[in-house]
Amino acid sequence: MTYSGDVRVFVVEDEQLVVMMIESMLEELGCTVSGSARSVPEALAALEDIAFDVALLDLNLAGVKVFPVADALAAKGLPFIISSGYDASAIPEVYRHVPTVPKPFRIEELDAAIRKAVSQA
Repeated sequence: MTYSGDVRVFVVEDEQLVVMMIESMLEELGCTVSGSARSVPEALAALEDIAFDVALLDLNLAGVKVFPVADALAAKGLPFIISSGYDASAIPEVYRHVPTVPKPFRIEELDAAIRKAVSQA
């Protein structure tokens, strides 16, 4: 269940306590947190500057859907995971193939989603 630091994860999440929990889980899995963003504009800007292997996107960032970030990642061919407290119907059809983790998620669910996203890249 460990990656020995070879998987770099970019975290897009607006809740600081959730970011801390995710970072802790990622570290436990042996992943490297390459950066984080709390909003769509911040995440879009960071895509140009941060090197990462997979992004973890919270579906709803302070009331704004994360899909512009998902669109940018898809256009670049970069893998990502969607985390959401909503059911699958909240995710557009175009992204239903993307690994998802339900909020709140367990480390095993995050691990499985990372492995799936990285293998699809």
